[in-house]
Amino acid sequence: MTVAMEGHSYTARCFCGEVELKVGGTPLFVGYCHCQSCRTWLGAPVHAVTLWQTQDVEVTKGASLLKTFIKMPRSHRQHCTNCGGAVMNAHPLEGEDMIDVMASLLIAFPFEPTMHVHYQERIIDMRDGLPKYAELPEEWGGNGQLLAE
Repeated sequence: MTVAMEGHSYTARCFCGEVELKVGGTPLFVGYCHCQSCRTWLGAPVHAVTLWQTQDVEVTKGASLLKTFIKMPRSHRQHCTNCGGAVMNAHPLEGEDMIDVMASLLIAFPFEPTMHVHYQERIIDMRDGLPKYAELPEEWGGNGQLLAE
């Protein structure tokens, strides 16, 4: 897998540092997910998302420590078997494969969210002026319904 070097490149490490990624190019999406699936997987009230094209993400260290859990066909969640830390979530979709690299693992990444998705499932309100989709935008296969802050 080759990392695209247009734009910037970032390093991401799991909690213990034994799994390392190199992420390059420009993210497809930076924002927040409030779905129950993300929340329960991460044990957090909200998930900070960075979605990248699959070819822009490379495991550079500790690939043998990654374990994949597939609860649903569109989410292949990977964690480090050494520390248990969530690392990434592959989304094999028709037409475009994407990988969600946990924003908190990206070193020096300028996290600038653009929207909230699955906001109807939220357990905390976030009043930040960003668009809040009940589920997903229409162009991503959702209903496009926006919710008020």
